[in-house]
Amino acid sequence: MKASDLAYGTLLDEIQSGVLAPGTVLAEVEQSSRLGVSRTPLREALGRLAADGLVAQASPRVTVVTAIDQGDIRDLFQVRRALEETAARLAAASADRHVFAGLADEFAHAQPRGDADDYYALIARFDRALDAAVANDYLTAALRTVRTHLVRVRRLARDNPDRLAASVGEHRVIAAAIAAGDTDLAAHATHVHLHNALTSILESLEASV
Repeated sequence: MKASDLAYGTLLDEIQSGVLAPGTVLAEVEQSSRLGVSRTPLREALGRLAADGLVAQASPRVTVVTAIDQGDIRDLFQVRRALEETAARLAAASADRHVFAGLADEFAHAQPRGDADDYYALIARFDRALDAAVANDYLTAALRTVRTHLVRVRRLARDNPDRLAASVGEHRVIAAAIAAGDTDLAAHATHVHLHNALTSILESLEASV
């Protein structure tokens, strides 16, 4: 793995997981030493993170982790809704129905209250199946950008077992609709899921203030 890829992957994971909180200063000397890379690959990694919108340059040699507030989350979900509803509709029209029938069955038996990490791994497999079914590089590239930020936002719901349990049922309906080839239901179920997810996340933010 290239040094820049290693630095990028490590910093991305730390930002998404909250280890590097919004506002954290990423000074070149300190981060180069900590990650065991020289400044050139570190700068490349920081440039990629800046392009992702996860960091911003505060000075020529100092970069900070960007904040994410209610306005950012609403904007993110506006884009997410447009992309994911379209993807669900396209998938229902062309997907391998056995794949999504299998995913619907997995969601029916998922237990996120016991292991949220396993549940998010199932979500990741659902996303990959959706991307494969859509077969549109432009759409899936846009979705990847949204998901990069969504990992940060999802942390706000990880400690809400009721929301995770509801999300399981919502994903089961979406997967089942795609498996049945019902384009309208797939898009509508996605809309309902995203509405509920956004409401829960904003409520979590307000409660933490």
